[in-house]
Amino acid sequence: MSHGDEQPSLVLDAGTGLQRLSRELGGQAFHGTILLGHLHWDHTHGLPFFPGGDNPDSEVRLGIPVQEGQVGPPEVMLERFMSPPAFPITPHELRGKWEFLGLEPGDHVFEGFDVMVREIPHKGGRTLGFRVTDGGRTFAYLSDHSPVAFGDGPDGLGEYHPAALELARGANVLVHDAQHTIEEYALKRDWGHSAVEYAIGLGVEAGVGQVVLFHHDPPRTDDQLDAIVAAHANDPVDVIAAREGLVLEI
Repeated sequence: MSHGDEQPSLVLDAGTGLQRLSRELGGQAFHGTILLGHLHWDHTHGLPFFPGGDNPDSEVRLGIPVQEGQVGPPEVMLERFMSPPAFPITPHELRGKWEFLGLEPGDHVFEGFDVMVREIPHKGGRTLGFRVTDGGRTFAYLSDHSPVAFGDGPDGLGEYHPAALELARGANVLVHDAQHTIEEYALKRDWGHSAVEYAIGLGVEAGVGQVVLFHHDPPRTDDQLDAIVAAHANDPVDVIAAREGLVLEI
């Protein structure tokens, strides 16, 4: 995320898309903050392959969700996958100036944005959702979300629980986990993700302007995603699917 025409300075999660950010920086070093929603590989494996951050001139603050029972500094969690023999260097060997922050639920300010952080349910470690505002426009991000942890909810797809509603309420854009179709969800409700219809329902319940379906099931084709979006063309909220290179101006 960026302020106006400035370079991006606030990044949510650190998958392999960080390489694209490096290209957008045009070879310049990254100066800003990266907030990790959780520590699964698809949200962290871009870090050591991020030329904008692994740069002698970079200045990076990395927010790492504090885990239950964690002992030691925040980066000890990253070292579980980013250290020999799994990887040749540790986080401390990235070039540039890196600061590792323990990230807890609360209300924060990063890079001139107000950032609400709340814990949301997802399997396999503490998971955080984000609400980012510049004082005028608001962006909500629940990348991995298993709302059935709080019960079936009105449609059997999970509760519109307080943390989810607080993050999404009145947002201009809601980017939300939509890995499963409603037909798939009956067999996969314990996988830790949401159904497309839950993401849209939360958007309607919270009064958002647009829902961006995210965290697509890996085998899903572009044509299938187009069909999912088309099936919701008449819903009471605007629905689109996230895609590589998508730019949202809100």
